[in-house]
Amino acid sequence: MTNIIIAIDGYSSTGKGTFAVEIARRLGLLYLDSGALYRTVTLYALQHGQIEWNGEILERRLQEDMLLGRIEISVLPKDDGSMRIFLGGEEVSAKIRELDVARNVSAIATIPFVRNFVDEQLHRLGAKGCVMDGRDIGTAVFPNADLKIFMTADAEIRAWRRVRQMEEAGQHPRFEEILKNVQERDYIDSHRAMNPLRKADDAIVLDNSHMTVAEQMVWLDGILRERFNLSVL
Repeated sequence: MTNIIIAIDGYSSTGKGTFAVEIARRLGLLYLDSGALYRTVTLYALQHGQIEWNGEILERRLQEDMLLGRIEISVLPKDDGSMRIFLGGEEVSAKIRELDVARNVSAIATIPFVRNFVDEQLHRLGAKGCVMDGRDIGTAVFPNADLKIFMTADAEIRAWRRVRQMEEAGQHPRFEEILKNVQERDYIDSHRAMNPLRKADDAIVLDNSHMTVAEQMVWLDGILRERFNLSVL
């Protein structure tokens, strides 16, 4: 079943990406990280002086560059099922995970023309089947997805996960700062005017606060067997 669309939404740092990549790898589906596209737009804005020191976004300049096709984003799959992302031909898979991008991505993602731009890319790439994670995949991008999952976890647990991820990348984050960033992103994502973060009515909730990836796969396997006669084990 190569054309199945699985939409995974939820709060930041719940492991949506890890979960989605593993599903895509095991089912042989394309993996798409919507958040990575928003982060890439944010990185572009930072690199081109379109975000002021106080967080103000120079929307007119950003929109002009977008309309003129100056923000060139492309994607390539990795052998492990994950996604490499490029900005203007340069791979930025690591750069978009830096804290400066994390501080600004939620604000960028609230801008309607940015969301429209990203949604267009996601529709084009995922129309023939994919596993996609983000914050409005099941409610706005693919409301007719074959399976919708909404992921959540305790904020402090999510902050520690983010700290470990950044430490593995050679950075030295402070837990208190990361926790504050997680909580701020939760609020912004849930209160933005356009497509706020919420659980789709037909989504299944997965609270993975105390679950390993392997345990999450067992949980998912039961759902896939019942609905699609598929297995990830």
